[in-house]
Amino acid sequence: MGRYVLRRLLQMIPVFLGATFLIFLMVYALGDPVSALFGDRGPDPATAAALREEFHLDQPVWRQYLLYMRDILSGDFGTAFNGEPVTALMERAFPISFRLMLVALVLEMILGIALGVVTGLRRGRGLDTSVLLLTLVVIAIPTFVLGTTAQYFLGVELGWIDPAVSPDPRLDELLVPGLILSLVSLAYVTRLTRTSIAENARADYIRTAVAKGLPRRRIVVRHLLRNSLIPVVTYLGTDIGTLMAGAIVTERIFNIQGVGYQLFQGILRQNSPTVVGFVVVLVLIYLLANLLVDLLYAVLDPRIRYA
Repeated sequence: MGRYVLRRLLQMIPVFLGATFLIFLMVYALGDPVSALFGDRGPDPATAAALREEFHLDQPVWRQYLLYMRDILSGDFGTAFNGEPVTALMERAFPISFRLMLVALVLEMILGIALGVVTGLRRGRGLDTSVLLLTLVVIAIPTFVLGTTAQYFLGVELGWIDPAVSPDPRLDELLVPGLILSLVSLAYVTRLTRTSIAENARADYIRTAVAKGLPRRRIVVRHLLRNSLIPVVTYLGTDIGTLMAGAIVTERIFNIQGVGYQLFQGILRQNSPTVVGFVVVLVLIYLLANLLVDLLYAVLDPRIRYA
């Protein structure tokens, strides 16, 4: 196991460098951030030259990347064009988005897996058909429509929630935004669990467990569900990074100043240190989440061993 983890960590290095370099190139292609900082007024030539020299914008793009990675490895993510360190923005934004991601992940795990198990065991019946249609509707409707509708009816019409959350929201304030963020993923988890449960329910080891007279609850929980969770865990692991980075729409709707908000502001203002710094951390989160998923395979299925 130790050698496998070490090998995977080493494999992450070229993936991390390649992903961050592509991100750096894409942000570089957005345009001149110094000109965007001054807007329509246009920068003073001397001031613009000083800013380009300070942020290494007068260097070739490959050299900019090397200088930026050197600073990152020393813990310096640069300074945003408003003069605030990017790490200060991260300290405020990541805890908020992490709480939002945690709420969304727990909701999609509990509701998605529960609905998938129930419909998988009742495949072809009325409940199964209804849940499948409902998941198709959720997948088809854009997130901003679901979010603004929930915000209007629950916040404005009924007054059950605040239309906009506080600057440092508690977990209970993030329940509705977390549900909106998780709805599409919840629908996919439900359908994936349903398919896996229905497929494994016809397996030989389930028929053997039934023939041995084991209780139905033990068969479902200890045998059927455990073996059916591997594809679900794979999806949930990759979804962690997606929830962290894909909250731009949800955070804009509910005025949550997390990672999505900072990324939106950085892209809008062509603030390359902010955008690249946040995405670099998201890439690391995504890679570590995938490593954790691979290690969980051995927990779910004892037949899987890593050398």
